[in-house]
Amino acid sequence: MKVFNVEKAVNDCVKWIQDWFKENGDGCNAIVGISGGKDSSVVSALCVKALGKDKVIGVLMPNGSQHDIDCAHLLCDHLKIKKYVYNIQKMHDAFYEALPEDITLSSASKINLSPRIRMTALYFVAQSLNGRVANTCNLSEDYVGYATRYGDGAGDFSPCCNFTVQEMKAIGSYLGLPQSLVEKTPIDGLCGKTDEDNLGFTYLTLDNYIRYNIKPDEKTLERIEHLHKINLFKLEHMKSFKFDMEDYYND
Repeated sequence: MKVFNVEKAVNDCVKWIQDWFKENGDGCNAIVGISGGKDSSVVSALCVKALGKDKVIGVLMPNGSQHDIDCAHLLCDHLKIKKYVYNIQKMHDAFYEALPEDITLSSASKINLSPRIRMTALYFVAQSLNGRVANTCNLSEDYVGYATRYGDGAGDFSPCCNFTVQEMKAIGSYLGLPQSLVEKTPIDGLCGKTDEDNLGFTYLTLDNYIRYNIKPDEKTLERIEHLHKINLFKLEHMKSFKFDMEDYYND
């Protein structure tokens, strides 16, 4: 089994971030939504290493209260980056208040509202702070669609979307992040369950399948592939109807 070269991965990713900013926002700030989990922590640390702490801004977006917001503060303080707290509760509540009475919300609508509001808030802030919004997704989550389309699945640049959860942990440790953040149990903060409870399998099982083709039991494999198939559209550009001008324009 091959071993992940974390040092090379970090150096190459840092160089990629630097090149991306030179091409798409020279002198701009990296704006990162800070949840207190490992993904936003690793992305923030990589951006600091690439751009310097004065060019990275963390935005904490609790919906009213957030039980683990101390982790988000810990990350910003550890990296010594500027941070803002932008509470989205009023915006979240306004959606419910303005909803037509004859619409019954699905559970998915309710769960995905907060991530979409947060991404809107991030862009709202970013365009006022000369910023570019960082996407904080990883490969494992993207593979099974564990991200909200136009919510946490959005962004201007994505440093970590091709790293698995295990690789993200390795990068976080290599960068000297607090282990309480690196090993923090992944939880979306929306439905009260951990990611792995919702998925029905562990990220280690998923990562071993993605990287080494180590197949889990048949039932788990079927679920992984089912989730992957039905969520592929999230990873693609929006499909569009295309046509040849000759089909519609006549002499």
